[in-house]
Amino acid sequence: GNIEILNLDMKPGNILKVKGKIPADTLDFSINLGCSSRDLAFHFSPRFNESVIVCNSKCSDSWQTEHRDHHLSFYRGSTVKFFIEMLSDKFRVKLPDGHEVCFPNRHGYRKINYISIHGGLKIISFKL
Repeated sequence: GNIEILNLDMKPGNILKVKGKIPADTLDFSINLGCSSRDLAFHFSPRFNESVIVCNSKCSDSWQTEHRDHHLSFYRGSTVKFFIEMLSDKFRVKLPDGHEVCFPNRHGYRKINYISIHGGLKIISFKL
């Protein structure tokens, strides 16, 4: 199922806690943070068929240069808990095994209103 929230009010120092189940047949999922679906500060997308986590940003509907991290500690068929922290200069994701993925706050956003979650992650809970 897809989730979209337009009034998130996430600021530097805030941590988004996400817990969900990854179905056994999942190809990927993504969590997007920004002002709208056209302007994303942070796109976080574990891709199981490539064994990679892709991070990116989007400006006026155009994707920017992607960052690929080959430390994929998510497993199909498992329940996961991870944290996305917004800092003034970057986003830091703490994966279930303690590994951290960092991605710069390229747009310099001071506030994130928009979040969407797409693909194969069945959300159990998320909390800001």
